[in-house]
Amino acid sequence: MTQHASNPTPVSPRDAGVLALAPSRAFPRPSRVRRKAEFTQVFEHGKRTAEPLLALHWLADAGVPRMGLAVSRKVDARAVGRNRIKRVLRDVFRHQRSALAGGAYVFVARPAAAKADASTLRATCVRLLKRAGALPQPPVAGTMPPATSLPLPPDVSAPLQALETGMRIQ
Repeated sequence: MTQHASNPTPVSPRDAGVLALAPSRAFPRPSRVRRKAEFTQVFEHGKRTAEPLLALHWLADAGVPRMGLAVSRKVDARAVGRNRIKRVLRDVFRHQRSALAGGAYVFVARPAAAKADASTLRATCVRLLKRAGALPQPPVAGTMPPATSLPLPPDVSAPLQALETGMRIQ
């Protein structure tokens, strides 16, 4: 398909310089909490976890993880500031979505979020998801395996059994 000189409209998004998001990174409509009834249900029946920057309301269900945002003018009077907060939270949710338990997640921004940088908002968001139980906790790192997983060698187990039973070791 060719372009005519009288039609300055690009033929494809590539011609316009627009890059489409990869399908795995997109934030589709089924992954959003959009209706007022859904927000109300999450606020009334969901589990609430909060920090100074954000509050998380989570209503677990068998569906896919869905996200809703509540960033009012009380948080930041400027739309640019509110949109920045929402953009950061959407990005965190998009990256964590595959590990999240099913349900509706509503993040409510607090006024302190307007002054926080993006990395602080990201860390707070992930911390809230972990505290709510929506993200699996990382394994505790240690230098020794759990005591029940490895049998003791015979030369170590005999003295330990003797100590437990109160016998003298010679």
